[in-house]
Amino acid sequence: MKLTSDSFSHEQPIPERCAFCAADPDQHACLGSNLNPHLSWSDVPEGTKSLVLICHDPDAPAKPDGVNTEGKRITARRKRADFYHWVLVDIPADVVGIQEGEFSDGVTQGGKSGPASARGTRQGINDYTRWFAGDEAMAGNYFGYDGPCPPWNDVIAHRYHFTLYALDFERCPVGGEFTAKDVLAAMEGHVLETATLTGIYSLNPDVAA
Repeated sequence: MKLTSDSFSHEQPIPERCAFCAADPDQHACLGSNLNPHLSWSDVPEGTKSLVLICHDPDAPAKPDGVNTEGKRITARRKRADFYHWVLVDIPADVVGIQEGEFSDGVTQGGKSGPASARGTRQGINDYTRWFAGDEAMAGNYFGYDGPCPPWNDVIAHRYHFTLYALDFERCPVGGEFTAKDVLAAMEGHVLETATLTGIYSLNPDVAA
């Protein structure tokens, strides 16, 4: 199975238009266009009944200490953790791609609605839900795609892994406000094949991305 994108190439920078935050010379970062990237796939294995798409960043700081703080840096030695940006389930087996901006066009304060989504799919809540939990202006359930917004004081470029899973069931056995971790657990023993496309992104002008 192969996964490609017209929005960015494997292990190359994700365009700013596909990010939750864009670089800003005056305030380090500002809200971005937040378009989901274009994705297309081929060579889906025989017996596939549905597909799942998950995007995660394995380079997010494990703790918020010092994040986006003047005079401090998030060093390369900092402990890192997964941050999930998108979980899309019940993609029909005959679908071969997603258009740029089809599932996300702009930042929605408080999060986009869900889980029901386009083409009969469902979207889980991403990790901006917990990130903004204590922010009165931004708090809410963030369904669907919300793109990169790494700390602007992080010394490393973050990697964003878009992984497509071919499955032997038509409907993912999760319900309600599910997360990527819920889906990963539900898919165990049902994955026929996977394909991954990786992009990179940074808001630090001193980091090459």
